[in-house]
Amino acid sequence: MKKITLLLIIALFSFQMNAQSKVGTIDVEFILSKMPDLEKVNTDIQAYGTELETEIQAQLTGYQDMVKTYQEKEKSYTDPMKKIKQDEIIKKEGEIKTLQQNSSKLLQIKQSELMRPLYKKIGENLEAVAKEQGFSQVLTINNTIAYLDQQYDLTLTVMKNLGLPTE
Repeated sequence: MKKITLLLIIALFSFQMNAQSKVGTIDVEFILSKMPDLEKVNTDIQAYGTELETEIQAQLTGYQDMVKTYQEKEKSYTDPMKKIKQDEIIKKEGEIKTLQQNSSKLLQIKQSELMRPLYKKIGENLEAVAKEQGFSQVLTINNTIAYLDQQYDLTLTVMKNLGLPTE
């Protein structure tokens, strides 16, 4: 009975040794920085930011014109008309504030939208490399790790798979 138990323990232990995970790492930001598509994404993001700034500036100019017109014609307005014009000015001011507050969020949304295909491309290539090389887990290089064997860094292999220079 002891021999059978001992054999079972040895068999389980050796099975467990063979079932260990193979873990790799990847520096996604480094790969991203080497992708030629990133330049177009950055250009598009800058263009969108300029569009937003232009829109805000146009709204501000319209607001200033409304205020100027109101001030010039205020004496000729009846009280109900003054109230209507003041409400229009207040509404326009609120729209501008909202646009200013939302512009950074809109820029972040646009950036995410434009970066998504690049991350997808890296992810698909990473999955192919990980499966090909038998990795069960791949961590990003940004995670805190006390020790890392460089032989498990898949960054250069994924870059090679993407056809990017690995200088």
